[in-house]
Amino acid sequence: MLENAGLILGLSVLIFCALRGFSIILASLLATVVVIVTNHLPLADSLLTDFAVGPLGGFTFAGKFFLLFVSGAVFGRMMAETKAAQALAWFLADTIGSDRALWIITGAFAILTYGGVSVFIVIFALYPLGVELIRRANIPKRLFCGAAILGSGTFTMTALPGAPSIHNAISAEKLGTSLFAGPLLGLLAAAIMFGLGMWYLERERIKAAQRGEDFVPAPHDVEPSEKHEANPSSPIRVILPLVTVIGLILLPKALLQWVDVASDAWLSQVLVFANQQHILWPSSALFIGTIVTIVLHPRIWSTASTIVSRGAQDAIMPLINTAVVVGFGGVVAKTAGFSSFSKLVVNAPLPPLVSLFLSVNIVAGIAGSASGGLRIFMETLSPSYLAMGIQPEVLHRIATVSAGGLDTLPHCGAIIAMFTIVGLTHRQAYRDVFIVSVLIPMIASLTLVFVASVF
Repeated sequence: MLENAGLILGLSVLIFCALRGFSIILASLLATVVVIVTNHLPLADSLLTDFAVGPLGGFTFAGKFFLLFVSGAVFGRMMAETKAAQALAWFLADTIGSDRALWIITGAFAILTYGGVSVFIVIFALYPLGVELIRRANIPKRLFCGAAILGSGTFTMTALPGAPSIHNAISAEKLGTSLFAGPLLGLLAAAIMFGLGMWYLERERIKAAQRGEDFVPAPHDVEPSEKHEANPSSPIRVILPLVTVIGLILLPKALLQWVDVASDAWLSQVLVFANQQHILWPSSALFIGTIVTIVLHPRIWSTASTIVSRGAQDAIMPLINTAVVVGFGGVVAKTAGFSSFSKLVVNAPLPPLVSLFLSVNIVAGIAGSASGGLRIFMETLSPSYLAMGIQPEVLHRIATVSAGGLDTLPHCGAIIAMFTIVGLTHRQAYRDVFIVSVLIPMIASLTLVFVASVF
């Protein structure tokens, strides 16, 4: 009983500290110590091994996905420094209309994250332009957060086939599937998340206008800038790096269907290698996208090395913030309470896909991270679900989409980072984030469970 109470207390400490604005690094360490003490785990081994470098340790995770974080951060920094990200948003504004600010913000975030840029990096890159768009449309800033997380932390993160996200890579790496696993299920989930999310955001925008809720800048927000100052790039120079990244990720799978293995043995080996490397290949595509961005923007050639160096530095805090939450989950996974939970969920008299949905969501909620929770699930529980007869591709897609449900509880590192950047509190903006990144993704996950069970 004390052990189970300890798990709940540890999670409560983590959420409370997040809501109070504590460092997620210190909050994770404190919550981990609470779990260790209440579960009578060895302090030294738990902190130095299970939390840090064990199979589910935070820095084991950081080492495995280091290249993906760095390549995404470097690409994102280059897109920001060249103003390509801002130019992309302005291109969308010219095409769709400035009164569709929330659609533009969601679309810009979605395109960049589907191109492989980390959600942390995209928030930094697009925040200045997003603020200007909602300022001009007089939309409350809290809805910027909703649009940003809808575009970057829902359908592009877990649902769209081929996405070079860490979440997609974790499932592919463990299950031996590809980034395109369960394509129809993924497209269905993406349509649900995008459709319901935009419906909610537009409804809130209209209601906010009716009650006179205006845009209120944060103290650190800059004054409005002219369009031409934020848009030095042509649409082609903006889109080509993204097309390069996505194309390089898609190309090996497409070409493998057409290559004659007997006559093109060397090319076939290269394509097979690319399809098997779920971390190295997307990382390489992102680095090549960075090179293309540099080539297309001669004005930054003299400072390119500095920009790349800053981009690499940008990866550190997102990587560490994610890693420490993963480390907390790694200690939780060693407790008797987690073992009891695992047996309870796996052996529950529920359909296997329903059990899968519940277990992934709960683990992601405990970890406060979709990637961290999915990593723990794949290492500890996925073999049991494969043994139940769930096809690897179905398991890949439903588990990945489900990990994007309870992951964004208040202690989620990405949410804390976003609120810090935009200058809002949980009290001001979390409700909208909860609707679009917790409630709606869970509806999408349950829909996939139903469809996969029936068909």
